[in-house]
Amino acid sequence: MLTIEERVAYVEGQVSDHQNVFQDIRESIRHLEYRMDAGFATVDRRFEAIDRRFEGVDHRLEALDQKVSRHFMWLVGMQMTTLIAVVGALLSRG
Repeated sequence: MLTIEERVAYVEGQVSDHQNVFQDIRESIRHLEYRMDAGFATVDRRFEAIDRRFEGVDHRLEALDQKVSRHFMWLVGMQMTTLIAVVGALLSRG
């Protein structure tokens, strides 16, 4: 049979072991949080780079839209000029 002192010493040893385990768990969690923060920072930088690329694409698409609009206006203007010339030629014959 164990004495009270031996029992208390055993329980104190167990508690000390549990405290060490909890301390290790806390350190592991802190390390995990650090790694997650670093990973999220990397993901944020990548999203920012993608946003900048999309902004560049938006500007290029706006420029293309303006160019197409100008060319369309020129095309319509030439067609109207040709139509007026044809109608004028037909009216002058008749």
